[in-house]
Amino acid sequence: MSKQFKIPAEMRTDVGKGASRRLRRAGRVPAVVYGGDRQPATITVDHDSVLHMADEEAFFSSVLELRVDEDKRQKVVVRDLQRHSFKPRLTHIDFLRISDDQTIRISVPIHFINEEKSKAGRKAGVVISHQTVEVEIDALPKDLPEFLEVDLADLEPGGSVMLSEIPLPEGVTIPALEISEDADHPIVTAIFIREGQGSGELAAEADAVAGEPAEVATVAEDEEGEGDEEGEGDEDAEAKKED
Repeated sequence: MSKQFKIPAEMRTDVGKGASRRLRRAGRVPAVVYGGDRQPATITVDHDSVLHMADEEAFFSSVLELRVDEDKRQKVVVRDLQRHSFKPRLTHIDFLRISDDQTIRISVPIHFINEEKSKAGRKAGVVISHQTVEVEIDALPKDLPEFLEVDLADLEPGGSVMLSEIPLPEGVTIPALEISEDADHPIVTAIFIREGQGSGELAAEADAVAGEPAEVATVAEDEEGEGDEEGEGDEDAEAKKED
């Protein structure tokens, strides 16, 4: 079960850009709550408290509880959070209503562990690249994880970890994989780099991983090619003169 945040909120009656600016100057953030079988509702939340919550990664993958007045409670998840283009300010939030018996589709972060202990992590000339850092899942609120954990302890040089290999808690699925097998893709790769490896075994190993030998023209070859082209041009010019 993911962490639960409790957010005090107030109903909003005045709408429009001017009203929103006044709310922001007063330290409030305009927000909307929608979804379920009810009409959207406009609310405001305290800017500084929500900004502090939004600094936590779990805020975006957890069940939140909106508290309006003393007796109104609503479970929600964040659907969209807008920020000022350059100031550390929140400008608007969209919340989606949820219920305990309905599946939520939400993106959660991926945490990679034991990367430095793996053979790939200890191999010189190998770079471990995280191709995917979050994944969209389906789960009931009670099964919603704050993150998914992927253990890289067995990652070999030249190896990879696929989306389908992410260990999933009970009750959690990855909808993309249920739609099509083609959606499966590497989320982590351990690739060789050629720069600084020179020639020899490491370079050959890097080429093998790449699937084909690297063919890079040398400076001498480039100069020779240029010389040939210049020679052909000179011969053409001489031929024109003779004509």
